[in-house]
Amino acid sequence: MKVVLQRVQYANCIVEKEMVSEINKGYLLLVGFTHSDTIENVKKMAKKISALRVFTDEFDKMNLSIKDVNGEILAISQFTLYADPNSGNRPSFINAMKPDPAEALYQEFVKILNEEYQITTKKGVFGAHMELHTICDGPVTINLEF
Repeated sequence: MKVVLQRVQYANCIVEKEMVSEINKGYLLLVGFTHSDTIENVKKMAKKISALRVFTDEFDKMNLSIKDVNGEILAISQFTLYADPNSGNRPSFINAMKPDPAEALYQEFVKILNEEYQITTKKGVFGAHMELHTICDGPVTINLEF
């Protein structure tokens, strides 16, 4: 499981010219799965993201978690995180998990963040062509992989 975490002031997701979700201060997460991923990867990733301290405190140090700042999450499914561009000019996506099991893990990931960690977590539309609009904060971008 790979996640690209970006700290944002604002983010939204548009599908077919309609806004399907938006958040204010928090994280934009690009979330991808590979064949060996399990629910255990999802649980570990959700725990890490909920506790990660990348928001600044009163001393301008990254010392606060998303929960500390009452932030929100926009989680976007992103199979292209498992692209392999090394052979030829068109990337291979053979390392990306098939859509049905990937969607199940993605939905569970969002559910865990919402219910277990009480972080408002919104999502895009799995498998859809999405437009993402963001106002990055920092910028702070962190790659996570389990």
